[in-house]
Amino acid sequence: MSPVSKVLIVDDDKLIRKTLKNALVKSGYDVSEAENANEGLREFNKQSVNIAVVDLRLPGMDGIRFMERIKEISPDSEVIIMTAYGSIETAVEAMKMGAFDYITKPFNPEELFLKIEKIEEFQGLMHENIMLRRKLNEKYETGTLLLGESSKIKELHKTIAIIAETNTTVLIQGESGTGKTLVARMIHNKSPRNDKAFIVISCGALVETLLESELFGHAKGAFTGAHKDKIGRFSLANKGTIFLDDIDGMSLPIQAKLLRVLQEKKFEVVGGTKTIKVDVRVIAATNKNLRDAIEKGGFRDDLYYRLNVLSIEIPPVRERKEDIPLLVNHFLRKYNQKTGRVINGFSRQAMDLMKDYHWPGNVRELENIIEHVVVLSNNKIVLPKDLPSTFRNLVLSNGGILSTEKKRFRKLKDIEKEHIE
Repeated sequence: MSPVSKVLIVDDDKLIRKTLKNALVKSGYDVSEAENANEGLREFNKQSVNIAVVDLRLPGMDGIRFMERIKEISPDSEVIIMTAYGSIETAVEAMKMGAFDYITKPFNPEELFLKIEKIEEFQGLMHENIMLRRKLNEKYETGTLLLGESSKIKELHKTIAIIAETNTTVLIQGESGTGKTLVARMIHNKSPRNDKAFIVISCGALVETLLESELFGHAKGAFTGAHKDKIGRFSLANKGTIFLDDIDGMSLPIQAKLLRVLQEKKFEVVGGTKTIKVDVRVIAATNKNLRDAIEKGGFRDDLYYRLNVLSIEIPPVRERKEDIPLLVNHFLRKYNQKTGRVINGFSRQAMDLMKDYHWPGNVRELENIIEHVVVLSNNKIVLPKDLPSTFRNLVLSNGGILSTEKKRFRKLKDIEKEHIE
């Protein structure tokens, strides 16, 4: 496929400019040129330039300052620095400051073509990554676990939209299965950081030493089995968001280290001495009462206040039962598609059972019930008998509290007979 990148050449040597431009144009590139930085900026602002090939030593504004200016305008544009042999160290410094690569004069145009192709490959991967993220965003925007028309869910969506625009630490609280990870992801997806990493770690799933290494990384030889350096989750999340699930499962020593990250935006890897600075938004979640944990000495109060700057409480399913039919139909569609089966809906009696249950496992439990029904039911319309027997027994043992006033006062054995039939 012919290259389509727009290339800007900035060099005060007219012969070099013309030679490179002719070679690049012959290869299909859209090329513009400038003899100094100011003219280069004017050319850059006229069109969308993918790649700038810039001489390190320019009259007036030098190549590094020019690179910084165009990076301010278009962070995704890449720069190749041209340099004389004696200025290689400066060119390497330029790479540290954001240049993609450098090339030493004199050079064959083929050398430049190879470097430009590397940039095109890199930019293509970045574009593909952004497209995939957008698709994921669209997927999560459907709000599977947050599907509903209840006032509590509508209010939750409004809160997420407001919080997402900030850069503030968030504490998400809610029972197991309510969708805390989804809420964290939605906050990230709606935030200005949505094109950067979203890193998830469950603090309660790892022992203290492993959790510390996962969060902050470790140096080679830091402990037995540390055969090489490891990059921690905070470093991976730099410029993006880290989601600390089950924050109540974090030990006090690691809590102290996390507090420093929140306060100073820096830390040291396990077994290392170099201080690492990061720009990360922290979202934490728990299904426990952290104030109780503070009173019992299991959680730092100063960390709690740092985390609880913005708080979100996710309502359990039993507090938004009007959303149950929407959730049921959503998961019916999902598992119909997944299994190739066709279940058209729930009977009124079966839906009454779904509404009457208290759902301790919340949406996650509800989804499991629907999957069970879709896989095992022989009916197009789900009847009470198609629901798991343990589920039916739990509902009926709680008195079979059905939706109409008439049924509310009937005997349990009559209700059970009607539902099983």
